[in-house]
Amino acid sequence: MSVTDIQKGLAREGYVADDRLAMALHLAQVLGRPLLLEGPAGVGKTEVAKALAALRDTRLIRLQCYEGLDASHAIYEWNYQRQLLAIRAAEGSATEEALFDDKYLLKRPLLEAISEDTPPVLLIDEIDRADEEFEAYLLEILSDFQITIPELGTIKARSRPVVILTANGTRDLSDALRRRCLYSFLDYPDKDTELAILKARMPAIEGLLARQIVGVVQALRKEDLEKTPGIAEMLDWAAALSGLGVNDMAKARDEVQATLVCLLKTAADYDAAPPELMDRLIGKVA
Repeated sequence: MSVTDIQKGLAREGYVADDRLAMALHLAQVLGRPLLLEGPAGVGKTEVAKALAALRDTRLIRLQCYEGLDASHAIYEWNYQRQLLAIRAAEGSATEEALFDDKYLLKRPLLEAISEDTPPVLLIDEIDRADEEFEAYLLEILSDFQITIPELGTIKARSRPVVILTANGTRDLSDALRRRCLYSFLDYPDKDTELAILKARMPAIEGLLARQIVGVVQALRKEDLEKTPGIAEMLDWAAALSGLGVNDMAKARDEVQATLVCLLKTAADYDAAPPELMDRLIGKVA
């Protein structure tokens, strides 16, 4: 799949990818290397994996990272209840080899991803929220696409998944993890790109309203806000305004202010965007 094919395919799925991201996705698939996507929250990193899975018509397997994540939740664990039942059924004569069999293995996202016959897209989301120790579990998978289970041995991938890792910059990632990945940084889109995203997701929206929404959101990102609105918030706001029948934000002052609940996520940010500011920002949109 060429870079152009990837861009066009993602566009059909509603994701607008620039040349650099499309090239990174192309190389990740050609070279069989994981791709680390880094950037602020809300720029569409997770959506890349979703759109790519849809484009490839394959399964998306997602591991949501968090503090305290360990191997039993990410890779595998043994089904101890079934093992106990097997011991009782065998009246205590069950051997260790019989108990540590694949049928008693609970596959978590990482093991599940390398066990698929058809290559899935494996999304390791917000890896920087997991503890540094957890990165060590990933190194064998990201390097050799295999997992070692002491009781069973080494399980190699049936097919190599396309691996997408995302990070928001919560903490620095280890050099060992970075060396195993290709890399691309995703930032907030420029005005033309964000307008293209809005048109791709909501093709029926009026041209003036689309320009106003994107222009105001772009301007708000330059304000001193606690939570900068991302693409998802922009789309929510667009859906709310369109659903209320707004065609021109300049003529719908009350609706604009009321629907900021879709765009701004803290009380302080809401207070920082009074009607006077919104009027000024709307007035600047061509």
